[in-house]
Amino acid sequence: MSDIIRLLPDSVANQIAAGEVIQRPSSVVKELVENAIDAEAHEVHVLVTDAGRTCIQVIDDGKGMSPTDARLAFERHSTSKIKEAADLFSLRTMGFRGEALASIAAVAQVELKTRQEGEELGTRILLSGSQVESQEAIACPKGSNFSVKNLFFNVPARRKFLKSNQTELNNILAEFERIVLVHPDVAFTLHHNDVELFNLPASPLKQRVLSVFGKRLGQQLLPLEVETGLVSVSGFVAKPEFAKKKGAYQYFFVNGRYMRHPYFHKAVMGVYEHLVPAGEQVSYFIYFEVNPADIDVNIHPTKTEIKFENEQAIWQILAAAVKEALGRFNAVPAIDFDTEGMPDIPAFAPDSFAGMPKTGTNPAYNPFDASGDTASPARYVRPAVEWERLYEGIASRREQEGGLFPQEGEEASSAQGGGNVAAASLGGAPEGKSSLYYQFKGRYVVTSVKSGLMLIDQHWAHVRILFDRYLAMQEEGRGASQGMLFPEAVQFSVSESVALDGIREELSAIGFDLGDLGGGTYSVNGVPAGIEGLDAAGLLRGMVHTAMEAGSDVRDEVRRALALSMAKAVAIPYGQALSDEEMASLVDALFACPVPNYSPEGRTVVAVIREEEIERLFK
Repeated sequence: MSDIIRLLPDSVANQIAAGEVIQRPSSVVKELVENAIDAEAHEVHVLVTDAGRTCIQVIDDGKGMSPTDARLAFERHSTSKIKEAADLFSLRTMGFRGEALASIAAVAQVELKTRQEGEELGTRILLSGSQVESQEAIACPKGSNFSVKNLFFNVPARRKFLKSNQTELNNILAEFERIVLVHPDVAFTLHHNDVELFNLPASPLKQRVLSVFGKRLGQQLLPLEVETGLVSVSGFVAKPEFAKKKGAYQYFFVNGRYMRHPYFHKAVMGVYEHLVPAGEQVSYFIYFEVNPADIDVNIHPTKTEIKFENEQAIWQILAAAVKEALGRFNAVPAIDFDTEGMPDIPAFAPDSFAGMPKTGTNPAYNPFDASGDTASPARYVRPAVEWERLYEGIASRREQEGGLFPQEGEEASSAQGGGNVAAASLGGAPEGKSSLYYQFKGRYVVTSVKSGLMLIDQHWAHVRILFDRYLAMQEEGRGASQGMLFPEAVQFSVSESVALDGIREELSAIGFDLGDLGGGTYSVNGVPAGIEGLDAAGLLRGMVHTAMEAGSDVRDEVRRALALSMAKAVAIPYGQALSDEEMASLVDALFACPVPNYSPEGRTVVAVIREEEIERLFK
């Protein structure tokens, strides 16, 4: 029998590795910018075309490479970061595996221009699909200039599954933000299709955070700093009053590397447990410095999952540090009662002023005395209320109506739905009765049907109605807009602005009228009719974050997310009392929906307590 096991060619092995390391254009940006940081660059420029599909260019002023190093850098497992296995436990660089450049070259066409300081000439090397096409000496600036073109040109299946330009650009911005937040001493720029999105000079950490996410964040942040023999924790946490359901900025960094850590996230949110409403989040930017030997970053290709040796102890230190930061914020200044040596300020004494005019008073005067007689004290007597008159006719009406709910069979209208009310018919109100519907505890609308009692969740019923209405508006582009007397300015970060531009059409169809003032600032000139009095800026910001979280290229899904976000914000809240007309209008609109029984998220809207179940309660 012949042998069947063979070594894979390097080009195939590189493509397999690229499947884990280079998942999308943002992966290329991450790897190349991290290499620039490791090369001790002071300025890094990122230029992206068509969200990375056409070209990704990263230029730095770092150390550069010799001609031999430039050629060797694209070989698998070639790196300048480590020399032996023991170096994995003392990592101070972003990269160390030596897979990034080989993986990029395996699935793209790469051009590298690089020169070391002190050298007269640099080198230029061209690669395509792991194959070196040419290498020559050229004149170029100090540092490295990588151009990655036609990503996944030789892997059409991978290119086919790339998302829209907006989604891919959002991913690039996310990776870029994570890097710039941890290296405030390095200047960065980012251009997309020749439009400058970021221009970040070297600056202190807090200034870098505000440059990335907007100056409005400055009033929210509290400094956080604690140093122990095990770990040093620094950064910023937000004040509790700025908690929000969506759009919180939450970042953990360890030794200059971004990480995801749900366990530490629980430590932070546990401190806010009784300070913010349930379901809301706060922003934080927390930086850990630990001994590299106490962590393991080599457990995932993206290096965002990191294992700590003393995880529980660090959890406690982190929670204590956040509590201390909030405690300093909530501290009440002490009152100083030490008056020794202070100037003597006389107290105001009206009687000491002989010339002050005297005011006469009449103790017998009573403004409630209808007689107007002020000669003698008058005592106010509360007018008697004839309470009996308020209840006149109630007993007789009860006898005429025959009970709280209309009797089965007195049918006036019917409503067709799915599920458990598919064949339920609403009972009609008897002659002389004012209402067919009743509200229970400000949450449910109750009415009788042939099979028993029907309960309708008023909030989710209204969400169902509004959701279908806003979807129809987006499809037809007919949403009515209510102009604002005083337009409101709303500031968005770069990533939020990119997401907003992607949904401007849908927002306009709903009824939002936005004006671009530049620099991530938009004016809200009009809002959908019917939402006057709501926080338009907050609602708009929430819808932008909803679109960012959806992250889908299917237009219908984005529209559904926007319609649902809008409907939830505008729908009738629990506890709001409804008039008879409002309840009737709500029920009529609900059963006019294609799917009245369930909310857009699948929650039950309508439930029926059958007559047999009610009868069993009284046996």
